[in-house]
Amino acid sequence: MKRLTIVFATLIIAAQAIAQEVRPAPRTVSVSGSSQIEIVPDEIYVQVDLREYNKKNGDKIDINSIKNNFLAACKSIGLTDKDVAVQSYQGYDNNYWMIKKNRKQNPDLKASISYWVKASNTEKLDDLVDKMDDEATQNFFIAKASYSKMDELKKELKIAAVKAAREKAIYLSEAIGEHIGEAITINDPAEINNYPQPYYANVTMQRAVAADNAEPPMNVDFKKIKIQFEVSVVFALK
Repeated sequence: MKRLTIVFATLIIAAQAIAQEVRPAPRTVSVSGSSQIEIVPDEIYVQVDLREYNKKNGDKIDINSIKNNFLAACKSIGLTDKDVAVQSYQGYDNNYWMIKKNRKQNPDLKASISYWVKASNTEKLDDLVDKMDDEATQNFFIAKASYSKMDELKKELKIAAVKAAREKAIYLSEAIGEHIGEAITINDPAEINNYPQPYYANVTMQRAVAADNAEPPMNVDFKKIKIQFEVSVVFALK
């Protein structure tokens, strides 16, 4: 029994000694890596606002005629049903379905409709503008721009950012005569700087300038979309 007590006490002392032993901090190198690309958007969404109007002789051009003419213009430049969608449909009372009823009381009530149109390039939009009814068009502006293979592109950029971090870790560690080991942590790359720029403001503004015989605005195309990722990685040193 006494012998067992001595062995047990020895084990306790050894365990305390191990616990009190100061362990060295892990030797690591923490680095960041980034990757970026600039691309021309191939999915450009514009909002087109159309409204009924009266000709100089007083005849009203109704919303159905305006719709049909607009959709025919879209079709003539190669757009399909998938490229054109109704965004809103209303009269001045904000309720299209009450227009017929309200027109009995207010014959001058004008209905309006808004479309979202998707085009692959600005040339397609210029073709559409040339075919639109100037009187019916209240507004025409860029709503959104994107790239059709964005998910695939972002995956490639994230991989490139991690590889850039590893390359940096290699030359930094070699500068002090060390070598990197396994990666300890890899943070999910964060996306920064994604700012597509529109190429013109709206058709009504451009047409107003032309009507005044003033110098037309510059035909500035889209700036490329800049996509950039940054990642931080911690590697062990060996």
